[in-house]
Amino acid sequence: MKKQLPIGSIMIDIAGTTLSQYDKEKITHPNTGGVILFARNYEAPAQITALSQQIRAARQGAILIAVDQEGGRVQRFQTGFTRLPPAAAYAQQPELTQDAGWLMAMELLVLGIDFSFAPVLDIDCGISSIIGNRSFSQDPEQACQLSSDFRVGMRRAGMAAIGKHFPGHGTVALDSHLTLPVDERSYQHIAAHDLLPFKHLIQEGLEGIMPAHVVYPAIDELPAGFSSIWINEILRQQLGFQGAIFSDDLSMQGAAAIGDFDLRAKLAREAGCDMLLVCNNEPAAEQVLETTPIENNKRREQRLSAMLAQSNVTQQTLQNSLKWQAVRQKVSELAESYAS
Repeated sequence: MKKQLPIGSIMIDIAGTTLSQYDKEKITHPNTGGVILFARNYEAPAQITALSQQIRAARQGAILIAVDQEGGRVQRFQTGFTRLPPAAAYAQQPELTQDAGWLMAMELLVLGIDFSFAPVLDIDCGISSIIGNRSFSQDPEQACQLSSDFRVGMRRAGMAAIGKHFPGHGTVALDSHLTLPVDERSYQHIAAHDLLPFKHLIQEGLEGIMPAHVVYPAIDELPAGFSSIWINEILRQQLGFQGAIFSDDLSMQGAAAIGDFDLRAKLAREAGCDMLLVCNNEPAAEQVLETTPIENNKRREQRLSAMLAQSNVTQQTLQNSLKWQAVRQKVSELAESYAS
């Protein structure tokens, strides 16, 4: 029997709806720890189930499979899935938030997906082009409550949650996919406003966090995802976060100011990220896989292992359940009413 590989520190993507030989070779690399799926990888529920099985079969050991399935503008899998509203819609029906988190999680878990990068913990301030209604609320207290409820629903289903984008992306107008935003505010201002949902969910046992590709020069000249001040001193030590830290995509323009991909990966790893995402750039992903030191880090592996799905419900069982049918109808109605 071949030795089982531990979960590596790099999350990659794949090109299509099935695995190529090239994909299989990347998945078997010792540094690979996860695969993130996009809309291009999805055709139908049965196909994504088969793809998830192919990914796990290719890896001789545990591997994380993830997707961005927040709802609203960010829902990679749509046909065959409940159409989810953006997070801001739940303020209209807060009593539905926990069930919506459960629904989102269950529809992914039954197809072999471990987790969605959710919930968004950014507090919208009405100026962000990339956050907007992805935020639960412009009110910090309401954002804390709704994001907490959504996470509770995810956990009831058996899915770990990832809060993003630490320490808050909602007060900068620019999109970090396209450029490097700068937030000039003081730490005191950020701590009294943007950090509140992160603090709240950390106290409740939040499993994962994704830092922002945003510079907060009053605290550090480096973007938060590359900053040991933000990740180690503030997130780990001051806030007491014990879960897994996932970098935002190192291919984003918000990361480009750091330098080449080797330097981006090095700084993110040294700052304290447990898993590095390199997406939509095959040469870069291959480069980072090859140049990142192969390390056995038991604490990191334990944190990442906690992100694996904890559910054995089948798709047929879910769709036959009266709860799923009722929640699906209510969430669909909310999505339609919010969009109209």
